[in-house]
Amino acid sequence: MSNFVVSARKYRPVRFDEVVGQEHVSQTLKNALQNDKLAHAFLFCGPRGVGKTTCARILAKVLNCQNLGKDHEACNTCGSCQSFNDNASFNITELDAASNNSVDHIRALIEQVRFQPQQGQYKVFIIDEVHMLSQQAFNAFLKTLEEPPPYAIFILATTEKHKIIPTILSRCQIFDFRRIQVPAMVSHLQEICKQENITADKDALHIIGQKADGALRDSLSIFDRIVSSLNVDEGGSRTLTYKSVIESLNVLDYDYFFKVVDALMVEDMSKVMVVFDDVLRKGFEEDTFVMGLSEHMRNLLVCKDEQTLGLLQVSDELKAMYKEQAAKAPAAFLLTALNIGNDCDVNYRMARNKRLHVEMALIKMAYINRAVAAFKSPPVVAERRASAPITTTASVSQTKTKVGEKDVTYEASMPVENVREPEVPLNPSNQEEKKVTSPPAAKPINMPAVQNLKPDVQTGSAMKMTKLPSLDELEEEVNNEASQHVNQENLTQEDVEAAWMSFLNQMKSQSVKVALKRVAFKVEGSNITVSVGSRMSKSMIQEELELMPHLRKELRNSKLVLNVKVDPTMAPQDMTKKPKRPINDKEKYNQMRALNPLLDDFRERFDLKLEGE
Repeated sequence: MSNFVVSARKYRPVRFDEVVGQEHVSQTLKNALQNDKLAHAFLFCGPRGVGKTTCARILAKVLNCQNLGKDHEACNTCGSCQSFNDNASFNITELDAASNNSVDHIRALIEQVRFQPQQGQYKVFIIDEVHMLSQQAFNAFLKTLEEPPPYAIFILATTEKHKIIPTILSRCQIFDFRRIQVPAMVSHLQEICKQENITADKDALHIIGQKADGALRDSLSIFDRIVSSLNVDEGGSRTLTYKSVIESLNVLDYDYFFKVVDALMVEDMSKVMVVFDDVLRKGFEEDTFVMGLSEHMRNLLVCKDEQTLGLLQVSDELKAMYKEQAAKAPAAFLLTALNIGNDCDVNYRMARNKRLHVEMALIKMAYINRAVAAFKSPPVVAERRASAPITTTASVSQTKTKVGEKDVTYEASMPVENVREPEVPLNPSNQEEKKVTSPPAAKPINMPAVQNLKPDVQTGSAMKMTKLPSLDELEEEVNNEASQHVNQENLTQEDVEAAWMSFLNQMKSQSVKVALKRVAFKVEGSNITVSVGSRMSKSMIQEELELMPHLRKELRNSKLVLNVKVDPTMAPQDMTKKPKRPINDKEKYNQMRALNPLLDDFRERFDLKLEGE
């Protein structure tokens, strides 16, 4: 078996200058060493694979180096450095808190702190995944962490800083490690490719960096997996291509999204469906395509502005393709497509037919430009010519049957002429008040009734004949529908009172009639203000749901607005006077009835009688 070492261990940094993407941490530690202001406890926190443990090991190595250089880097030649490289240093103790998290393990660590270093100046304790310690272990560690011996240095590393108790945090110097950016990963992978004699496309390394999600260790693991599948040529070198990377990582090619966006902008729905079907045939899930398309739309939107162009972490060639397509795609199209894609992604899990759910989102994206253009363009109102009447033909479907040997066809049609819709002027502010006249009724056509149809001779089944409506009824229905579209704007006090009284005469409740009688009207255009004497009358009028349809129909005004307000001056005179002290029950009842006319209705409903009646 070969002595293969993974790239994450083989190319692990051994100097501060070799740490990738954490210059703020390495430079701060070097300055602290130079100024001799090194803390006794450090806490390195950040995502996985960003160099926390690596920096802790480098710091421990530098602290015990016997030939420290001017740049405060380890020499790698002294005995302390050699023992560190061979993992045989007695001055450095590493503890995995994930498996050694009890209070007994911390007590054993505290016992080791009591002994001075055998070689070198410092004794360094590195505790990885410190957030896994128990509450009792943290409490046992507090005193030693706060006041350690002068030769003891503690370096704690964790990925979840929020799980560490505040008393530990307050005793440590905290360093926050950042995610490794894609350009830094690509540069590091290019250096490794040179040493490994591998020819790699820059786009392929960008895909690896994006798939690693900010963790350099993950990018090196992905790199090893892909390189192991490459074939070695005659010269002993290997070629890492973009195609091999996307096939190995199961990543969608950028070309799919460029094709889809080009087809969406020209409303080529068939091409979009074909590309989507090709993606599914290659084994990709529908949500993977939706997320990739949304990210592509986001990148196009980023390319719209030179200031945000730096947010696009792709190669230069691919960046040029993004800029070219972003120049063709409107910003409104991209924003709307992003919104549709986000809704599709959110509701994807609840959809039963996943493919249809994504296809509906693609169809909506295909017609974005048409919807935006319709939204921006103002509505065009065409003025109708007064000389061109509207002819409506009410026809009854033909009924054809056989009676004996003859074919009998019944057909009824009625032309209704001179039924005009309300004219809509181009400038409503200059509209003059016009009196709307009812159109002349069309001349009815008499049609003989059809009765006594005989059964079909051939089939022997009786034919059910439905009575056709007469032309007079059809004419009345058409005239009623046409009159409903006419808004009578010249409302008068008399018209409103007449419509109000007609509704009042239809009411059966005496209490509602009393409330409808004691009103005063004020007519202003299509607004009718009704004044009543009490709040109870106001609520009773507002609760009559059939009042407004009745008034609009009687006054032929669909825009009618009714406002009800309370006017205390309209209250009955008996309510304004101070009531006299009642003598008997009848006088008490009369006073109560004067204050509330609904009392009679209540009395009749429950059949109540006064004493003595």
